[in-house]
Amino acid sequence: MLRVELEPAFILHHRPFRDTSVLLEVFSEAHGRVGLVARGARGPRSRLRGLLQPFQPLLLSWQLRGELGTLTGAESGGRAPVAPPGGESLLALYYLNELLLRLTARLDPQREIFGHYTGTVHALLSGEPMAPALRRFEKRLLDALGYGPDLERDAAGQPIDADASYRYDPALGLAVCRPETAGALLGASLLDLAQDRLAESRALADARRLLRAALEVHLEGRPLKTREMLSRLRRS
Repeated sequence: MLRVELEPAFILHHRPFRDTSVLLEVFSEAHGRVGLVARGARGPRSRLRGLLQPFQPLLLSWQLRGELGTLTGAESGGRAPVAPPGGESLLALYYLNELLLRLTARLDPQREIFGHYTGTVHALLSGEPMAPALRRFEKRLLDALGYGPDLERDAAGQPIDADASYRYDPALGLAVCRPETAGALLGASLLDLAQDRLAESRALADARRLLRAALEVHLEGRPLKTREMLSRLRRS
């Protein structure tokens, strides 16, 4: 049996279980994603009711035998910058969680990704611009998982030219194309993304198209619920 004490973690997802318990999907620093049962957490006298919330840094203890463990303790891991926002900003935070739920495996330690996630949650809760923060997280997530596109050389091994245009094939990489090609990406945008410089609107738009194409391969064609909800929100 694995026993873990006061592990830095975040709640990715929770749902009621039986009478007063909760099923948790947590993302921890040293153990990656873990499924836990929080027994009695919905009880009227449980101190865990207001503690086990998404986007709040926590210190969790658990026992694990098999794939699903039992939560044995929980403490605050520090205060988040502000309470979670509403509207698009809240959906952006849930988008981070959905990506981790879909692209990481249980009990696969991902310390690097945990650090990126912690920083991105802090940035979004602090009111930093949403689009650059999401693009940086997508890029770092793909890189950490070994799926990130090469942003400095094309498929032929040539350095990316800031003045050239490129098309992206998930199987092959980047290839030079005509500027008028549908979905063409500006070389300068690729270099900006490689250096985490995403201030220009063209760079942000190109980064969004490229990273979405790279993510779609590993999402296996299944749409993200948070994207669908954001589209409905914007239409309304």
